[in-house]
Amino acid sequence: MKILVTGAKGFVGKNLIAELKNKGNNEIFEITRESDPSLLEKYTKECDFVFHLAGVNRPKDEDEFMKGNLGLTSQLLELLKKHKNKAPVLLTSSIQAEKDNPYGRSKKAGEDLLFDYYRETDVKVYVYRLPNLFGKWSKPNYNTVVATFCHNMARGLDIQINNPDAELNLCYIDDVLEEFSRALEGKPTMQGDFCVVSETHNIKLGELADLINGFKESRTNLSIPNMEDALIKKLYSTYLSFLPENQFSYDLKMNSDHRGSFTEFIRTPERGQVSINVSKPGITKGNHWHHTKNEKFLVVSGEGLIRFRKIDSNEIIEYRVSGERLQVVDIPTGYTHSIVNVGESDLVTVMWANECFDPEKPDTYFVEV
Repeated sequence: MKILVTGAKGFVGKNLIAELKNKGNNEIFEITRESDPSLLEKYTKECDFVFHLAGVNRPKDEDEFMKGNLGLTSQLLELLKKHKNKAPVLLTSSIQAEKDNPYGRSKKAGEDLLFDYYRETDVKVYVYRLPNLFGKWSKPNYNTVVATFCHNMARGLDIQINNPDAELNLCYIDDVLEEFSRALEGKPTMQGDFCVVSETHNIKLGELADLINGFKESRTNLSIPNMEDALIKKLYSTYLSFLPENQFSYDLKMNSDHRGSFTEFIRTPERGQVSINVSKPGITKGNHWHHTKNEKFLVVSGEGLIRFRKIDSNEIIEYRVSGERLQVVDIPTGYTHSIVNVGESDLVTVMWANECFDPEKPDTYFVEV
């Protein structure tokens, strides 16, 4: 298909075009504010589908609302009629169209124009009244409060919250793209006369700020947000997209001595913690057992020997492990255990424990294997 996208360099436009290309759509006609006016004439003659995303939401002059949100829509539809092009038209409107303000009135006028176009031409039209969108490539202080909070918190800048109890209805850009794909196939999700993105999320402004601040602190406390929560998962992905490019990496606290090092990597309250253990050649670590705490060892470099002994037995069980063959070894409760570096280079082991270490309740008892 030949797909026309207005507002191609905007937040939604950039994400949409990237996904269209991912799905093999290579004939995409892009219209931006800088485009030569003659291009719209050409593209409206050739296109098979129109994503009309262009609009104005933060102009210097309120008169620009109508010019940007109604004027271009009118021009687009007149050109399609001129060329007798029956391509379906998808319009991104806003929930603000329900409100009596300059922006809302301009979006409502654009909707009405499109519905009139449908009644006149019988061409399929899809009108989406979108809520507050968020996701990668959005602009702080422009597109959404989520972008502003993510951008500022990632840089240690202040944020402003006038009413922490204010309710937000949020919609993630990837969910929008999935719905747009359905519309492209002629199968939009309908709710009355309008098309909708079925998956949205409600959250209070203060809760949103606390979540995003928690994402920032997670690089210090090593916590991982609850990815079972769909909104948290999407917000965390969005937050990471706003990291300054010179701050993608962060240091971990390495507990080092003559034997090697032990470094906590990830901590989660419901999934335990992951650590990296480095042992020098000939070094033995461990020689302890647990009541409830259990672990998984994965040697990723070097050669090691993991030894077990049930605390009421004299029988020793051994597992030889190597970074040449990735193999997980479970560390059951009730067995004292150790890991010995039997190679000539550092032994590097990824260690998972089912609970985060608590110095007040270590559940660790030292007994030689």
